[in-house]
Amino acid sequence: MNPFFEKFDTPFEAIPFDKIKNEHYLPALEKAIVDAKAEIEAIKNNTEEETFENVIEAFDKVGLLLDTVAYTFSNLTSAETNDEMTEIDKVFSPKLTEFGNDVTLDAGLFAKIKKVWDKKDSLNLTGEQMTLLEKNYKSFTRNGALLSDEKKDKLRAIDTELSTLGIQFSDNVLKETNSFEMVLDNKDDLAGLPEGVIEAAAMTATEKGHEGKWVFTLQYPSYVPFVTYASNRALREKMSRAFASKCCKGDERDNQEIVKRIANLRFERANLLGYKTHADFVLEERMAQNADNVFTLLNKLKDKGLPAAKAHVVEVADYAKQLDGIEELMPWDYGYYFEKLKKERYSIDDEMLKPYFKLENVIDGVFKVANKLYGLTFEERHDIPKYHKDVMTYEVKDEDGKHISLFYADFFPRAGKRGGAWMTMFREQHQHHGKDVRPLISNVCNFTKPTETKPSLLTFGEVTTLFHEFGHGLHGMLSNCKYKSLAGTNVFWDFVELPSQVLENWAYEKECLDLFAKHYQTGELIPEELVQKLKDSANFGEGYMTIRQLTFGLLDMAWHSGNPSDISDVMAFEAKATESVKLLPKIPGTSSSCAFSHIFAGGYSAGYYSYKWAEVLDADAFEYFKENGIFNKEIGKKFRDNVLSRGGSEHPMELYKKFRGAEPNTDALLRRAGLI
Repeated sequence: MNPFFEKFDTPFEAIPFDKIKNEHYLPALEKAIVDAKAEIEAIKNNTEEETFENVIEAFDKVGLLLDTVAYTFSNLTSAETNDEMTEIDKVFSPKLTEFGNDVTLDAGLFAKIKKVWDKKDSLNLTGEQMTLLEKNYKSFTRNGALLSDEKKDKLRAIDTELSTLGIQFSDNVLKETNSFEMVLDNKDDLAGLPEGVIEAAAMTATEKGHEGKWVFTLQYPSYVPFVTYASNRALREKMSRAFASKCCKGDERDNQEIVKRIANLRFERANLLGYKTHADFVLEERMAQNADNVFTLLNKLKDKGLPAAKAHVVEVADYAKQLDGIEELMPWDYGYYFEKLKKERYSIDDEMLKPYFKLENVIDGVFKVANKLYGLTFEERHDIPKYHKDVMTYEVKDEDGKHISLFYADFFPRAGKRGGAWMTMFREQHQHHGKDVRPLISNVCNFTKPTETKPSLLTFGEVTTLFHEFGHGLHGMLSNCKYKSLAGTNVFWDFVELPSQVLENWAYEKECLDLFAKHYQTGELIPEELVQKLKDSANFGEGYMTIRQLTFGLLDMAWHSGNPSDISDVMAFEAKATESVKLLPKIPGTSSSCAFSHIFAGGYSAGYYSYKWAEVLDADAFEYFKENGIFNKEIGKKFRDNVLSRGGSEHPMELYKKFRGAEPNTDALLRRAGLI
């Protein structure tokens, strides 16, 4: 029996990963699509007068089985995939896309929705109901409901091809990342590397059949420490070139043609729907509203950040020349000399901080923050099925003991997991037949694994990553909406990063760090002077980091705010698009676009700017907390009630103003960054 076809006999009806096999996915998808189509036919065939309840509300309830199957499969293709799942995905994703098109291009269904839309002003709808109606109507019109049959067929073909190309792009990046190994057998080549990094490389070597040697990979916990600390410049260059040339070497894993094709299909799709560019299509449903507003933000930050960034790079280059005679600072030099200069100037580096950031303690710390702000408690459960032994599962309860959510924490890299860090869900919060269905939320990261002699000790960057993803997690866990398509993180894309980015701020505060930052050997709390050094050094290189983020944002907008049809050379186009913010020499044969999963496989197309947009919000929001105390329960309740629990039930600026009392001010971000 296919486990998807039975009621899940698990605590909280959690996904029974222990029973699901690869052969279950496609039959489950096919049945789920048949069921969803039948539910839609019932809406269309209802002869009663169209109402909000029998059309819009009924449509929101369509496809619960489909959601479960799709969430489960797509999450595992990112976190625990294999070659068989990749092959299944080549059928699974196009089928899902085809079904999505069948729905949004269904003239009969749209006619029902339009009848409700046309009389919306007389229906006395709540704010959440009006938002759902508007979202549904726009979803149909923005996805081809008003097109002719011929153009609808063309749209279907474009969407199917885009789905296939996205899978191929991701698969190429994953395989390219996994295929690179730098095997070292000379201990001198390890000079400068921290002991924990060396030990982890020895473990990797053993796992990969190179006993007695050291292996470094392009996984972040291996790559980043190597290019930051390794004294051997030639090996840093080798690693850096391998990382920057992923999927642009002209071989079977090259993504250059895929990138161009995706950009052109998106442009063609936007034109078909009546929009000038893909960016115009995307930004209509964002807080930014249009490309001009995006460029205004990016250019304002560029004007403030670029002089500081250029002066900083000169400073690091001078230091490298003085220390080691480096004549030209290259991309594989910047991190190495930046870290040395920061340590010399502020007497601090990641290796000094890591002993205070044992992974288990950081997890406990972020749980305590959620308890102090929102009254939540987290109890580890060992009776919840999981998809990999490394995953930890927790039941989340409110302060009155009421069940809030399940939380899955998956923190270590492995061959079947893509790089990076993300939050996702296996079930959205929603109300169904009067019952509040609580969510299944997951955080997935790639942190340094424990070794034989050391636990998993996080860099401070990994600490803020954990806080960031947990902020997204809270947005999903604390959702209290009626409709699943408005719940949790179903918000405008440039608002979704607020809950995640604002939580990072707590990690810099001694009052918060004292909850969890204790030395893994001695138990000593992180010293005040070390926290002060952390704060003092936090803005060192901030101009550079600002420009680095703007580089990605500008590259994304370059691909999507114009006509890409005349782009023949990906690398040349990329160089031109980012010329105004170039800080280090461009290396021939490298490309950001070819491994830029955020925009070519991850939903951030014409939206990468949203990290900076949300930084404006988060800096302004955290100033409010700081003015009243970072663990002020009253402010925490306002944030929970007006942001975390409300999902996309209202326009995000209205939600923000209810929390803050006013629109955000960009000066808060510039103050925090030390740029004004």
